[in-house]
Amino acid sequence: MFKNKTYQYLALGCACAVYTACKIPELSGKKEDRSVPAQYHSGGDTTNMAQIQWKEYFSDPDLAALIDTALQRNQELNITLQEIEIARNEVRIRKGEYLPFVGVRAGAGAEKVGRYTSQGANDANTEIEPGKEMPEPLGDFLLGVYANWEVDVWHKLRNAKKAALSRYLSSVEGKNFVVTNLVAEIANSYYELLALDNQLEIVRKNVEIQTNALDIVRQQKEATRVTELAVRKFEAEVLNTQSMQYGIRQKITETENKINFLLGRYPSPIHRSTASFYRPLPESVRVGIPSQLLANRPDIQQAELQLAAAKLDVKVAKAKFYPSIGITASVGYRAFNPGYLLRTPESVLYSLASDLAAPLVNRNAIKAEYYMANAKQVQAVYNYERTILNAYMEVLNQLAKIGNLQKSYDFRSKQVQALTSSIDISNDLFKSARADYMEVLMTQRDALESKFELIETQKDQMNAMVNIYRALGGGWK
Repeated sequence: MFKNKTYQYLALGCACAVYTACKIPELSGKKEDRSVPAQYHSGGDTTNMAQIQWKEYFSDPDLAALIDTALQRNQELNITLQEIEIARNEVRIRKGEYLPFVGVRAGAGAEKVGRYTSQGANDANTEIEPGKEMPEPLGDFLLGVYANWEVDVWHKLRNAKKAALSRYLSSVEGKNFVVTNLVAEIANSYYELLALDNQLEIVRKNVEIQTNALDIVRQQKEATRVTELAVRKFEAEVLNTQSMQYGIRQKITETENKINFLLGRYPSPIHRSTASFYRPLPESVRVGIPSQLLANRPDIQQAELQLAAAKLDVKVAKAKFYPSIGITASVGYRAFNPGYLLRTPESVLYSLASDLAAPLVNRNAIKAEYYMANAKQVQAVYNYERTILNAYMEVLNQLAKIGNLQKSYDFRSKQVQALTSSIDISNDLFKSARADYMEVLMTQRDALESKFELIETQKDQMNAMVNIYRALGGGWK
């Protein structure tokens, strides 16, 4: 008879499982597209400079020292490291849910029931030994071990643990992406600082040139060959150039403070060599093939792991439609008197039970969670595809920028040479009264501007080399 009832309960549980499984709503998911173009341009090979470690790529020892300090002290990076620790503990939590939970229980208490209650009336004449009545109040002492375990038939807990593991690995890739950006930002700021140093030096030299020209104009004025207006114009030009120094100094201060902030320290001198600004750039840029971005770029790896976690979340949400099976067990000692607590087998108690629970009627919350998990999974697919597309576009943009800047630099170099030589020519012509003072002023101004633009172009070239390295996924290894 007992066996027949057991079979009936099992049949009822299976029927509930079939019913709930049949009622799971259909989802319209989305499959990610991992395809990328075969090459960036014709004739490309698989040699990729992203494989170079940053200490080899940035050969300037002062810059390398700054980057090394930042990797140890940068606050944003350290915050990211704590996010990794949080994700690691999330994996431990999910793993703990998957395993049985075992605990120890101990307790003591006393109870006095009313004589005119059903329990009191039954206990009034009960004797535990001949001639002895049940003690009043009645004690209750317990010492035992208990266990709870949800049988993970549908892999709900197992998939939740895998999802947590994917998010942990994603946080590691997120840290690598922070490192890549941090290295690039420090390098770009360092080269900007070098450019400002060179611009400040050019302004100082230009002040000397203009001061010499002012002396010539004063001599010409004394010889009544020019008027006071020319002297005043030259004085104004010298003062204007001198004032430019302080704008550059302010930018230098701000850039130094930006670097110090990235290094996680209060303002300190930034050691650098201005001569390193003019180090020759690599003759060729090795970018490999686009498919290497999937392995080299930490943000793509991060998006891929987030997508994997989102897919597992859908499975976890789906498993909630199925019945859950739980097992509980306990064993220990229980008695009304401490003296009887450890008597065996009189005070021994044990229990073993299982339960089967399945949602039947109100499943709106489970459906909503299922739909939400699917929407997040589709969102993760779009984010993954967007990250790949963005990485590819970044590489293309930097490649084009490197080529265009090189051509621009060649023309600007010739412009600077022409305008620099024209300064002496204009001065000689002015001395011989074959050119007026405005031509001298404009020539000096154009020469100064062209030198500034040449330095800006040089800085942009160095920034482009940093950015192409970052775009290819270099800097975190």
